Order: sequence, then structure tokens, then C-alpha cells
Amino acid sequence: MKIKNNKLFLGKFSTQSLAKKHGTPIYVYETETIRSQYLKLLKNIAYPKLQIHYACKANTNILILKFFKKLGSKIETVSKGEVTLALKAGFKPKDIIYTSTSVSKDEMAFVIKNKIKVSLDSLSQIELYGKLNPNNDIGIRVNQGIGAGHHDHVITGGIMSKFGIPLEHLNNAKKLAEKYKLKITSLHQHIGSNVLDKNILLKAFDKLLETAINFPDLESLDFGGGFGVSYLPKEKDLDLKTLGTEMTRRMNNFCEKYGKKLDLVLEPGRFLVAESGVLLSTVTEIKNNPKRTFVGVNTGFNHLIRPTMYGSYHEIINTSRAKGLVIKADIVGNICESGDVFGRDRKITSPKVGDILAILNAGAYGYVMASHYNSRSLPREILV
Repeated sequence: MKIKNNKLFLGKFSTQSLAKKHGTPIYVYETETIRSQYLKLLKNIAYPKLQIHYACKANTNILILKFFKKLGSKIETVSKGEVTLALKAGFKPKDIIYTSTSVSKDEMAFVIKNKIKVSLDSLSQIELYGKLNPNNDIGIRVNQGIGAGHHDHVITGGIMSKFGIPLEHLNNAKKLAEKYKLKITSLHQHIGSNVLDKNILLKAFDKLLETAINFPDLESLDFGGGFGVSYLPKEKDLDLKTLGTEMTRRMNNFCEKYGKKLDLVLEPGRFLVAESGVLLSTVTEIKNNPKRTFVGVNTGFNHLIRPTMYGSYHEIINTSRAKGLVIKADIVGNICESGDVFGRDRKITSPKVGDILAILNAGAYGYVMASHYNSRSLPREILV
């Protein structure tokens, strides 16, 4: 993404040319940003047996899935639909991990039939899996009481979280595994989404290592995801260099104590795709009242729900004129809800009807959470 001739370019295409050819609203994803983020993980986490499983719930566009496969990534899934998409994109069953909650018998049977590796989320899931597929290897997801994230709704560890098997129940998990002759070969944890504090991540990593020493048959440790990206202008990026160095050092020390080298599995989603995506929309009207200016666009929270659901911040720029007279305005959508607001009091180059606005960092949890609310159509997606 770059500014050229006072206009925004994505790859080699101006947003105006993309909007003219494909219409708006439209999600645009840049492959080079995805590649850069993926290589950044490999560079900074030098552990020799590192496995990256893209958490595809962040963005399941089939071309993005195929691009990750081309990069050498594996994949993490949370539903029958995501498993189906992963297989369609060309991933082998051995390269797919399935971790979900409130799983039906039919869905578990589907996962087993397709020989997908599992991280089981509860005692009841271990029981269900054991009845359907005894004498096999499993992973289990633990809840170690540590949670973090950018909003309460994305914290996936701790006493208030529905996810994972509490430490107090791990002996019961071992007994159930023994009952059905299941070997626990992987421990999985995930504390939340968009964590920018390396110290919280390392605290959770240490706790996982502490728990793992009590499981004799492990082949891998799955730290989950949660690596954050900066949305707010004043936020600092995650210190990936220090985090990667410390994770590698601690993992090496643990494996020496454990007696063998284990795989280290990471499941990043947002970190890999958020900054690759832009939601382009067209200014449809500009309204003023005695106190405020409203810039209306032809998209809404039915296409990007994060600001409404989480109060999330996304930078918004006028791509038709990146520089010029700046005004302060509320950027609002076309859904009949008062909460359909992308940003309040935003400084933006003074727009005109027909200008193309870009909502940045929209590559994760954008289109995948979109709906037909108000009976409006879904946006298109393109990869550049």
C-alpha cells in the first residue's frame, strides 16, 4: 500500500481503478503484506521445529488459503466448513488442526472420517471422540487461567471463558484418554486475540511448559495465536524479536529437560492477514447538523462489524485525494441502526460524493463476519 500522485495504490492498482472495474463496496487484499508477515514470524522465531498453522477463521477467502499453502503454511480450523475449505485449497489432512467448542456428534464424525488432527476442548469432547475413534492420538486444549485480548469478547482463557479444560480437570482428562486408549500427544492453549504485550504471551508460554512436563507422550506444544497488530495510531507493535528469542530459548530449555525435541505450533490469524486488507466504499452523501458532519458511505456494519461489536478503531482515508483540506467528520454506514458508525470525529481529507474511502486493517474478521442484514448484498473480494 502506498500513496502515489495523491492517490492510494494497492499493489500496482489505484483504488479508483479497482473501484471503477469491480464496483464498491469491495474488500481488497495484498499478497505481499501477507507474505511479509509470514516471513516475519519465521525470521523472529528461530526454533528449528516451528510449525505455523494459519488460523483461517480470520479470513477464509479460498485464494488466501491457497496462498498460505504456497508459502508453506499449515492451517487451523474450527468448523466442518473450514475443514472443507482447507481440503479444497489443497491442504493435506496431516497439515490441518481442528479445534472447536460445542461440537456435535456429526461434526466430530466428519473430522475423524477425514483424518484431521484434533485439539479437544472439553472432557465431553474426549469422551465423544473416544467412543467414535478409540486407540488414536489426540491433542487437548487447556485453560490455565490466563486470558488477554483487545476486548472481553475475544479473551479465551480464564475463569469466565468457555474454552479449554481447566487445570483442575486434567487428571480426569488423562483418565478418559486411558479409558478409550487415546494418547495425548499435543497440548494446546490460546489466551485471546490481538495481544500486543509480549510479557503476557511469555507468561502464558511458561505456564504451558509447566503443565506439559506432566504429559509423557507429547510430540508438540500448540501455543495458539493471539499475536496482535496495531490498529490505534498510538499503539506500539508487538515486540516480535524479543518474544521470538525468548520463546525459542525457553522451548529449547524445556525440550532438554523433557528428553526430546517437540514441535512448536503457532496458530496466528489476525497477525498474518489484518494489515493486508482494505474495505473500499463510495461516499454517497454528506450531511450536516448544527454540531456534526456525517460522511455516509455505501457499506455498513453488515460488511465490517468490528467497530460496532468491539468498538474497534480502523484508520479511514480518502483515497481520491490523500492530501488536501482536512475536516473532522463521523464516517457512517447505510444500515438502519444508530450503531452503524465506522469512526467518530475522524480527521479526513474533505470528501465529495463519489470519492472512494478506504477502511484499513480490514483483512481479518471482516468479510468472514459479514451478513445480509437489511437485505443488503455482500461485498466482493479481490486479491492483488
